[in-house]
Amino acid sequence: MQYSLGIDAGGTFTDAVIVQDSDGTIVESTKVLTTYPDPIGGIKKAIDELDPECVKDVKLVSVSTTLSTNTILEDTGFPVGVVLVGDYVIPEEGFPAKYYVRLNGGHTSNGEEAAPLDEEGVRRFARETRDQVAAFAVSSFFSNRNSEHELRVKQIIKELTGLPVVCGHELSQEVGAYDRSITAYLNAQLLPITHRFIKSIMQDINSRGIGANLLMLKCDGSVVGIQEALRKPIESIFSGPAGSLVGASFLAEKGTCAVIDVGGTSTDVSVIYNGVPEMSDAGAVVGGWQTRVKAIRMETSAMGGDSHIWVKAKKISIGPRRVIPLCRAAVLYAGFLDRLKESKSPSRKLLCENIQATKFFVRTGLKPLELTRTEEEIYDTIQGNPLSYVDLFQRLKKQPSVRALDNLIQKRLVQAIGFTPTDALHVLGDFRRWDVEASIIGAERLAKQLRTSKEEFSIMVKRQVARNMAKDLVSYLVTGIQDSVINQMLSGENFTRFKVETPVVLLGGPVVAFKEEMEKLIDANIMLPEHSSVGNAVGALVGKGIKRTEILIKRDFAPITGENATDEELKNAKEVVRYFVFSPGGRAIFPQYMDAYEFARNSGKKIIMDYMKAAGYSKDEVNIEVTKKDLMTREGEEPVESKVIVVGIGTSRLVVEKDVIPDYMRKKATSSRRAAEHSYSGK
Repeated sequence: MQYSLGIDAGGTFTDAVIVQDSDGTIVESTKVLTTYPDPIGGIKKAIDELDPECVKDVKLVSVSTTLSTNTILEDTGFPVGVVLVGDYVIPEEGFPAKYYVRLNGGHTSNGEEAAPLDEEGVRRFARETRDQVAAFAVSSFFSNRNSEHELRVKQIIKELTGLPVVCGHELSQEVGAYDRSITAYLNAQLLPITHRFIKSIMQDINSRGIGANLLMLKCDGSVVGIQEALRKPIESIFSGPAGSLVGASFLAEKGTCAVIDVGGTSTDVSVIYNGVPEMSDAGAVVGGWQTRVKAIRMETSAMGGDSHIWVKAKKISIGPRRVIPLCRAAVLYAGFLDRLKESKSPSRKLLCENIQATKFFVRTGLKPLELTRTEEEIYDTIQGNPLSYVDLFQRLKKQPSVRALDNLIQKRLVQAIGFTPTDALHVLGDFRRWDVEASIIGAERLAKQLRTSKEEFSIMVKRQVARNMAKDLVSYLVTGIQDSVINQMLSGENFTRFKVETPVVLLGGPVVAFKEEMEKLIDANIMLPEHSSVGNAVGALVGKGIKRTEILIKRDFAPITGENATDEELKNAKEVVRYFVFSPGGRAIFPQYMDAYEFARNSGKKIIMDYMKAAGYSKDEVNIEVTKKDLMTREGEEPVESKVIVVGIGTSRLVVEKDVIPDYMRKKATSSRRAAEHSYSGK
């Protein structure tokens, strides 16, 4: 018997499922705690809990993870140096990177050089920042039309520093230099984290003697080969939600449904229609940053089971950062419960996210690299046992720097512990997996500031989380609606309730605890399918190999010269027509439209097949379709501009025998192709 292994390493839990390849039956599943900041420990434990007889016959391993998403949401990525080439206009709030430089260079819309590249400026910036950053990113004006300057910057920096360099054109061929620069910057931030993650998975699989192909789920619900995943970790943002979307659809046997996935760090809402994820036209937005990454359309908020709950000025705030829940910390760290009982509360004047009566700090175990003197003082004070802000104050004999403490958290050297929605559910008895007493003590501390009971405080938290779930759903379904209107809808006033016609599938660990509150807020068929707690891991296997690429053909006129025209053309015309082809591989120029089209078509098909082969597909397992969208001016003339869209769909890796592919999977494959074409039609 042959099996496939699906793994989802989320912010709180790591799930694993074994699926029988012949019929898609879920043979076994497991759920363990994610290990933070390195999730490989949780992955190893999840695989250890599966039947070893099935594991040894696994031929495919597919992984989805919220690692990249959480890193950006929590602002804990590695420092990056960014080179912006051309006339970039930086918004008033500034560029997100601490280290960046604007230099002369860039190209025009036709790929002609707009200004010479300032190579000396590149060298100077690289030398000045190489000891402060883990990677570099470069984005040049119209690099999607001509990537020469980006590639030259990459070459110079690699020669001087040896550090990884990400180019904007490698991630997107879309117009929008600033958005490409953000995409490149975020991708570079994720490189060290992703390399460590994938390397650890491969080492563990190899150590078990599993001869399996390794795939990663992307943010559009498709799978990708491991080499591509290493180069473009940004494409794994929202791969966890993408996995939950296709997994929920599969488990609920609903080709069309809305999905609310409550993870450890975030709540994600998305919709699948006829088995195909609804895609974002503008590219993924994460942490408030617009990227050029093709992803499922999703409404996401930084509120999950492990989101930090803190109180200031009699107001409850949830998130955006995740912490270790108090109930779990009492199990993980010996003596923590006693320390929690005995700890002193900080002055109310000092209260902020990092200064709370229920907030503690502990080392993660990662080795520190570059620390300031203030950071080093705090880091040396925090040892193996969790300490509160008041504990740090007493040991340092001075007020600790909140900024330095926050920097240590961002560098993943320190992990925070605090009260969470998971703790609130422990207090109410809706979910009890760890130490209830720790949750109760935390609720009492925070409730005291609001002059209420621990039960009422926990109910307030539960309602706020459920309301956030409903709010995200309404915001997704009714685009552009104002928060004030949504709040009025969910208030229950005026004898009204928001109705959702499509089924709403809930995924996540203790999400069942919020079902009743959700039903009070919205009128919908809210579903909790079997195996919903491991839906993301199922989705990692249900995801197909889908690759889309778009190549632009653009007509242009060049002055007549003896080098580019025939004698007849020199006599009768002042200009000669030429066709530019802009593809991920570079720019090409052709005198005839059909030559340009054939080049674009063949280039696109090669890009698709190279990608699919890296993902483990053979030529016979890939169906490629080519469509073309033309911009015409006059009848009878060649198009002014053409977009050649090439889409490749790989057969399902979950079910390999064609005669046993369920109708559901067949419909999904057909719809996937149509959706892929639709996403490029401009409709």
